[in-house]
Amino acid sequence: MMRVLVVAGARPNFMKVAPVVAELGRRGIDPPLVHTGQHYDERMSDAFFRDLGIPAPAYHLGVGSGSHAVQTAGVMTAFEPVLRDVRPDWVVVVGDVNSTLACALVAAKLQPELGCRVAHVEAGLRSGDWRMPEEVNRVLTDRLSDLLLTPSRDAHPNLRAEGIPGERVVFAGNVMIDTLFAQLPAARALGTPESLGLPRGGYAVVTLHRPSMVDDPLALAQAVGALADAAREMPVVFPMHPRTRRNVERFGLAGALDGVRVLEPLGYREMLGLTDGGAVVLTDSGGLQEETTALGVPCVTLREQTERPVTVSEGTNRLAPWPLTRGGVLSAFRAAAAEGRRPPGERSPEGWDGRAAERVVAAIRERGSARMQESAAGE
Repeated sequence: MMRVLVVAGARPNFMKVAPVVAELGRRGIDPPLVHTGQHYDERMSDAFFRDLGIPAPAYHLGVGSGSHAVQTAGVMTAFEPVLRDVRPDWVVVVGDVNSTLACALVAAKLQPELGCRVAHVEAGLRSGDWRMPEEVNRVLTDRLSDLLLTPSRDAHPNLRAEGIPGERVVFAGNVMIDTLFAQLPAARALGTPESLGLPRGGYAVVTLHRPSMVDDPLALAQAVGALADAAREMPVVFPMHPRTRRNVERFGLAGALDGVRVLEPLGYREMLGLTDGGAVVLTDSGGLQEETTALGVPCVTLREQTERPVTVSEGTNRLAPWPLTRGGVLSAFRAAAAEGRRPPGERSPEGWDGRAAERVVAAIRERGSARMQESAAGE
């Protein structure tokens, strides 16, 4: 029986591993799950396991926060004995967080000894911005991986340009959209917008959390000012990340959020229901760019570039004018609101169909079977 170890580290990972773990189970493979603890806040990790029906982790590394170096090294140190204990045929990593790179690096280093291979779900995405820690994680994880499972076709030229052999690359589609479609009925049943007194299709949703945005007092001030302006045109709700909240207070910007309804961070289903009911989403999140495209909700991304250009070319996303200004953000917000919502799935990219995990697991099983046959032939 093929042994598979699945790794999750931070909030975006949870939505991505859920359908893969479920599909592996349907195929008779019960993968131990490693939770690195990169996100350790109850609202940002354990709640997602409950909502998504992910089994309790077999291993919880408890790494917690820290600098990129401290966090990456902590995951590597804690993951190595797990890998030696399980001795899997495959280590499945997802996304682009520090845990993704750390676990891929440990598995690649131990591959000659243990024979484990790395499968990277969501491979090939590129922003071209090496100031983003996630870009470093993406590129290096892809270089280390034996099987690169892409979420969209535009990832393939990126990998070819970097010299990745084509036989290592398989188009799978977007596993996070699998989770979205599976959870959408339950999310809608919660009635989150209604509980907040918000009219469906008549409010804006905001999330900001990236250090490049919220650690920069000038960028954060421009965004906050634009949100206050937008709140004069429609209700604006802002589930605020703890890091963002600290910096809003530190930079003296709390008073500038005039008219903006600030909320505590929400669980996955609550946030999905809130996004699904919105007129516009303003965000610096990669995942929300994808979710809004699947839901047909206009999105404004407050970043200079995106590693998910398919959400702009085929979806509902647009980039705010750069350099970021209060007026530019407000203008993009108005344009998105004027464009209006689309029916869910009307313009979704190929493979964003709720069946990406099936293709991921099929590719892993196919490669695993081929390797077993090669080993048998060599004996």
